[in-house]
Amino acid sequence: MKIGVIGGGQLGRMLALAGTPLGMNFAFLDPAPDACAAALGEHLRADYGDQDHLRQLADEVDLVTFEFESVPAETVAFLSQFVPVYPSAEALRIARDRLFEKSMFRDLGIPTPAFADVLSQADLDAAVTRIGLPAVLKTRTLGYDGKGQKVLRQPEDVTDAFAELGSVPLLLEGFVPFTGEVSLVTVRGRVGEVACYPLVHNTHESGILRLSVA
Repeated sequence: MKIGVIGGGQLGRMLALAGTPLGMNFAFLDPAPDACAAALGEHLRADYGDQDHLRQLADEVDLVTFEFESVPAETVAFLSQFVPVYPSAEALRIARDRLFEKSMFRDLGIPTPAFADVLSQADLDAAVTRIGLPAVLKTRTLGYDGKGQKVLRQPEDVTDAFAELGSVPLLLEGFVPFTGEVSLVTVRGRVGEVACYPLVHNTHESGILRLSVA
């Protein structure tokens, strides 16, 4: 089986390292000339929205996945016309946007901190009045490793915070005091079978995950 992967970064590399011993081959579509996963498969160097290269990828592989949630959902929707893509474009649309993600949790009855959509400084001021401080301001998309986030502790932290994070759509959520973080990776196969990997304890430094211990 040959698997197409949108993105050729470290997660794509780890995916290929796991799949190669199982007899799988890989092709990566990534705009970076030095994509670190390229050593483990074919590298199609192209932007994620390059439809000609996306069609080339679809023609060469049995199915497509993506290595991280920053891939545009439109890319997955386009590819799904020609080749099976997992997860779906709709799953990606929700997972890549913190507002959509939190809203889905709320609709499913999963507890979340109070949150608000922020599209302007005025929205932020109103959201802080409602949610209170401390709170965490985050970009709705493309944030990782602590990037695109600011903890608001004092009223002066709120001033100009919308512009400070790029004047892009943001999410404000109530601050949750915690002593540790655990996470669980769960996978679902194409016919619905589900498997859960061991619970891990995560250690962060400066907002970046440094260690996970099962």
